[in-house]
Amino acid sequence: MRPARPPSPSLPLPTRSLALLLAVLTLGCSGGEGAAQRPDEDSTPADVPPDEDLPWRPPEATHCVAFTPWDGQQPLFRDASEDWGLPAIGAEGVRATVIDIDGDGWPDLILRRGGTRVQALDGQEPRSLWVLRNEGGERFTDITASVGLTDFRWPDPSQGHPVDVVAVADIDNDGWLDLYNGLQTADSALTGGATSEVLRNQEGTGFAFFPNTAADPLRALGGVDSPAGASFVDVNLDGNIDLWIAQHGYSAGGGFRFQGDVLLLGAGDGTFRDLSADAGLTTLDWVDADDVDAARGHSRAWSSLACDLDNDGWPELLAASYGRAPNHLWHARPEDEGEVRYVNVSVQSGYAYDDNQTWQDNQFARCHCQANRNAEGCEGVPAPSIQCQANWNHNLDRRPFRLGGNSGTTLCADLNNNGWMDLVTTEIRHWWAGEGSDASAILYNTGESPPRFERPSRAETGLEVPHVTQGGWDEGHITAAALDVDNDGRLDLYIGATDYPGNRGLLYIQGEDGTFRLAPASAGPDHNRSHGVAVADFNRDGALDLLVGHSRARCSAGAPNDCYATPAFRLFQNVHGQRANWVQLRLEGAPGTNRAAIGARVTLTTPDGMIQSREVGGGHGHYGMQDDLVLHFGLGGHCEAEIHIRWPNRAHGTQSFRVTSGHLFHVREGDNPEPVVLPGRTSRTP
Repeated sequence: MRPARPPSPSLPLPTRSLALLLAVLTLGCSGGEGAAQRPDEDSTPADVPPDEDLPWRPPEATHCVAFTPWDGQQPLFRDASEDWGLPAIGAEGVRATVIDIDGDGWPDLILRRGGTRVQALDGQEPRSLWVLRNEGGERFTDITASVGLTDFRWPDPSQGHPVDVVAVADIDNDGWLDLYNGLQTADSALTGGATSEVLRNQEGTGFAFFPNTAADPLRALGGVDSPAGASFVDVNLDGNIDLWIAQHGYSAGGGFRFQGDVLLLGAGDGTFRDLSADAGLTTLDWVDADDVDAARGHSRAWSSLACDLDNDGWPELLAASYGRAPNHLWHARPEDEGEVRYVNVSVQSGYAYDDNQTWQDNQFARCHCQANRNAEGCEGVPAPSIQCQANWNHNLDRRPFRLGGNSGTTLCADLNNNGWMDLVTTEIRHWWAGEGSDASAILYNTGESPPRFERPSRAETGLEVPHVTQGGWDEGHITAAALDVDNDGRLDLYIGATDYPGNRGLLYIQGEDGTFRLAPASAGPDHNRSHGVAVADFNRDGALDLLVGHSRARCSAGAPNDCYATPAFRLFQNVHGQRANWVQLRLEGAPGTNRAAIGARVTLTTPDGMIQSREVGGGHGHYGMQDDLVLHFGLGGHCEAEIHIRWPNRAHGTQSFRVTSGHLFHVREGDNPEPVVLPGRTSRTP
């Protein structure tokens, strides 16, 4: 069961109450077959009139279709890689970022193999970076050599420049999307001595190095930098983009060293200062196990995230940790004059690890107990079913942090349509570790401040995972995406399962009762060892597509779902979402708001009272993932909806209007929405 619905968020509206927001104009098509309705929530009378004061697109601009719900077997995606030219381009890897480089409205891509290395475009070295331009929603072209990401810079002009962790935002508010390139500098042999940097988009023509000084903490010159995730975010809502960097740690002296995650405050000109300590984001070396249990130790991050979890307009900061290190959640507490401090609520929120502290079914614990029957807690522990080896510390491995997970990615999404952002965590999990090891899960937001989450079981949510290998299983869940595949107004989930035999991408479709069911491979996307995922409507037909990467780690010939010959990216094009209505929004902040509107919260309400919430993200996930900044909403059988925007600025400015289906709208803060006609297309209808 999902947790009880928390109170609706308080969203100021210009002339009407929240109750009226939950019911808008009912058109003839809005009550059609499959009209979305939450079965466990109160319905609002359909005859409540709309607010006539809200600006809206007129009815003649509506493109409304009859809604055909997914029947559980119909195809959802087709492999369109050939159509888009991906095999000919040869793009390979596990990391994907969506960016509209040239501002033409078509989503472009930055793809990487993963692992810091110097790039080469002349074929002399293994290539690991591809920048692909979307040519009118029909094909990609390789523009890597022309956009400057691998240009010779410092320190050795003969080496080019590596590209690893990527996040995208308009750092200088000039209307063009810039990027952060994070490099792990612990091993300078891999980077040629290069460091992390930010790159300025030169009016859509390519990227150039911002003039960061050697003292800029972004470069970590002379120090150790080990970014595993990066999220652009405006933490103090001053209109300038800041940067949250989750650090994985590094090898030193034959051991592993942890280090603190970093918050850099942006000046709006590409330079930053370290705000970590001043903002309260202080963690400790791994010395005291009690500190680690309480998530006071450094994270061993594998991804980052910034998202407003308590609906107060101030973003929380998260770091998901590998190696059974507790996940970290920092609660934003605004202070006078727009400053912000953070409080560590990792454990009390339920995000650090789950409540299951069982250790007796860990196979190596059973080995220990078999050899040490008098050890604490070993009485009655069954015999192991493996060939034993020394792999258990009885004092340490029973502690909460060791019974946590190996977290790959955390997503922020309103999965149960109640206006509060929930979390999804992906985990690497092995059969021999037992039930105490955290599994990939949904964490439903209980609507409290500080944020708190509940974790229903897989049986309750429907996120059951098939295990097809014999004699044991491994769940290699590292990446994930939340998207409305069938445009019914409910978010679905894609889990990138990889790196072990039997793993393939898992697509879960959310039903009307809020539970999920696994789509058959025949419905698509059918992809083994799925590692790396990006979501966008690449052809702007109103249905969200999936780009997925592939890992060749731990290939096992003859095992189920084995590796492909190359780690090629594949594009799966949505073929079902066109059977429902939709609307898309591209937001642009006014002065005082960051121009890309990172952190803006959009709430959409359909005539049956269903609420959908989306937040513009500035990068998340495993070593830099990012979806399209255009927000997408499925409308099911409805032809129009009401929109409420809370802009990310200190005034918490709001804006409300009505829109009709079948359009991509450009929304400049304070102005009425305008339909977008993209170059080469005359209509945005399916």
